[in-house]
Formats: sequence, C-alpha cells, structure tokens
Amino acid sequence: MSRFFRSALFPLILIVLLVYLASQTLLPNRDERQKIAYSELIARVDEDPTAVRELVFTPKSRSIEAKIGSTPIKTNYPSDQSQAALQEKLESRDVAFDSKGTGNSRWSFLTYLLPFVLFFGFWIFLMNQVQGGGSKVMSFGKSRAKRMAPDSPKITFKDVAGVDEAVEELHEIKEFLENPKKFQALGARIPKGVLLYGPPGTGKTLLARSVAGEAGVPFFSISGSDFVEMFVGVGASRVRDLFEQAKQASPCIIFMDEIDAVGRHRGAGMGGGHDEREQTLNQLLVEMDGFEMKDNIILIAATNRPDILDPALLRPGRFDRQIVVDRPDRLGRRKILEVHARGKPLAHEIDLDTLAAGTPGFTGADLSNLINEAALLAARHGKKMIGQDELEEGIMRVIAGPEKKARLLSEKERKITAYHEMGHALVG
Repeated sequence: MSRFFRSALFPLILIVLLVYLASQTLLPNRDERQKIAYSELIARVDEDPTAVRELVFTPKSRSIEAKIGSTPIKTNYPSDQSQAALQEKLESRDVAFDSKGTGNSRWSFLTYLLPFVLFFGFWIFLMNQVQGGGSKVMSFGKSRAKRMAPDSPKITFKDVAGVDEAVEELHEIKEFLENPKKFQALGARIPKGVLLYGPPGTGKTLLARSVAGEAGVPFFSISGSDFVEMFVGVGASRVRDLFEQAKQASPCIIFMDEIDAVGRHRGAGMGGGHDEREQTLNQLLVEMDGFEMKDNIILIAATNRPDILDPALLRPGRFDRQIVVDRPDRLGRRKILEVHARGKPLAHEIDLDTLAAGTPGFTGADLSNLINEAALLAARHGKKMIGQDELEEGIMRVIAGPEKKARLLSEKERKITAYHEMGHALVG
C-alpha cells in the first residue's frame, strides 16, 4: 500500500462514517405518506376499487404502500393470513398490486452493515499506524527482531579492534557455538547470557555481530524499546515469539541492544507502561531460565547503564558473564584507525601513532567518523589523498562540530578564551 493511499484512507473512512451518521440522525424523514388504519384500506377497496392504485406489499415489515385517488398512504397489516386475504380480494376486483421482497431486504441489510464495516476499517487503520504502518494487525504480538541475512557482509573478530579483552572473553562463546559437544562432554555449562556495557560508540553491537560471524550462526537483533508498548501483554508476547524463533534456528545468537529499556530495576515508577515493562521483564527472566544446554542459544545484551538493571537479570544462570567495553587506550585507538583507514588513500606523511596520541577519549565510533570526515574534506578540496590538514580538521569537527566562519571572535574575546583554556591546562 503506497504512502499516499495510506494517508488518504483515514480521512476518507472518517468522512464516509460522519456522512452516514449525519444522514441517519440529522436529516428529516422524507416519507410524506399518510398513515391510515388497515381496516380503512379494506373499506376503500370495498367501496371503490378503481380509486386504489400503485399498491405495493412489503412482507418483511408487513406494510402496504398505495395511492387512494391522488393521496399516497401507508398502513400495516397484522398477519400473513391478512395479506393473503387482501390479495385475493384485490384480484377479484381487478386491482393491480406488487410486492417488495428480496431486493429491498438486501439493501436494508447492507445499510445496517455499513457502519460496522466502516468502524472495522477505521480500527484496522489505527492498529497499522500504531505498529508502523506496514505491519499487520494480527501480528501485533509478534517479535520485531531482525535476522541478519545470510548474504550480508560477514563481520569477524578481524573487524574489531581496540577491545582485545572483550574479544578474548567472547572467543569462548564462539567456540561453544562451533563445537558445543566439547564443553558438554565435560559437564561444563556455557554462559546463557553475556552483558556488554560501556559508553556509547565503543563497539558493543559490532562485537555481538562478530561472534555470530565467526561461529557462522544466525543472528537476531532487537532493541529493548521494541518490546514495551502501551497495550499490556504485547511485550511478553513478543519475548515468547522471539525465543521461539531462536529455538527453531539454533544454534544462534540473540542480540538485545539497550536492554535497560526493558530490564530496569522493578518497583521504580508508576502507571500502566510500568506494569507492561515489568511483565515483559518477567517473561524475559522466565525464557532465560527455560534455556537448556541442547538449545545452543546465546543471549548477548548491551547497555550504557548497568547500574539500573534489575538484580534478578544479572544473577548467575542468566547474564553469567559481564564484559566491560570501555574507551580504547592509545594502542587501541591505533588499531581502530588501521581498521577504518583500510581502502582509503592516506598521504605518505600520515602517522597513525601520532593521530592516536592526539585523540584521547575518542571511541571507535568517533574515530570512524574522524576518518570519514577527513575523506569528505579531501574530496571537497579536490585532493586525491587524505592529508594531515584534513585529519586535523576532522578531529575538530568530531570534538566541536563544523567551523562557524560567520561567528568570528573579537580580539578581546579570544584573549579571554585563551586565559580560560590556559587555566584548564594548568589545573589538569
């Protein structure tokens, strides 16, 4: 369904529904027929049969419409026997009549059904909007996890740099997924869950994908915020569906980013959304307890705030292994720069050791952005290689953003800023 059609469907349904309701409640009844008693109609037929014209029976409502002279009239007959008796009398006096049967009944039924059809269409549209437009209403409780396509670029430990300790810890997970019988023969229990925590941009997601790439197993990725909805029970249903998919594809890895969105300490907060989050967390705990050694499913989660996670989530038997993924040191930054500089033409005078020393506190994402900004600047200046000037400007862009040439500082402001920064240097 195109975006234009989806945007036009809602107002169209709403307008049709409002017009129908207005026509049923606000418009006056245009039936101007004179209502008479059934006995009066019988008497008119007996007195002057030629005066009764255009007589029509409606069996469903047991009504009769006719004209007596020039006056339109309407009446109701008490029973089917009365209808049969009147029709015999009309036939004996050569009075023509007709009967409204199936056609009018079908139209009445459709008219009765129309508001329900419109309301159901309106409800489906709203549910699709809540779920992002492209989802189906009946899949509201289905997992939104994305499975990495088999033909997607394979990421391995060679693509991860600057976090050697974390890679070393995850090597064991990779070996278990490759050869679980090696550990099961000795009665060893592999960690059911691995929690990666550290500042943003340090490569937690990349680490999880590299484990899947090394082991060659399916990789399911989902964010913690994808579980919690305004409708109670949806999050728990999505957790169940996610682990059902994982069991069918085992051995595999489930990566849950920003787990603090659903794994926050219980009992802190109020409201329906809070209750829904707790139910989702409870279901997650139940599923993790339901793991068996034969399932070969590893849950890897990432967060920037491990301090707010529920203690039940971190106990042994669930997230047994907790790995810090911190900002890289100088050597780590050097290795990360080597990874991101692959395939990019750097000038011969560029020294990555010097560049790593000049970027303290940079994360892997910052260094990737630095190299990309330098490449963009070199292309903007018409150069064929990335030089030192572009790298230095790239560092400033990552730290402070683009240069603001229209906001020049006066000599006095520059002097005050220099004193201020010098104070920082002396104190530091």
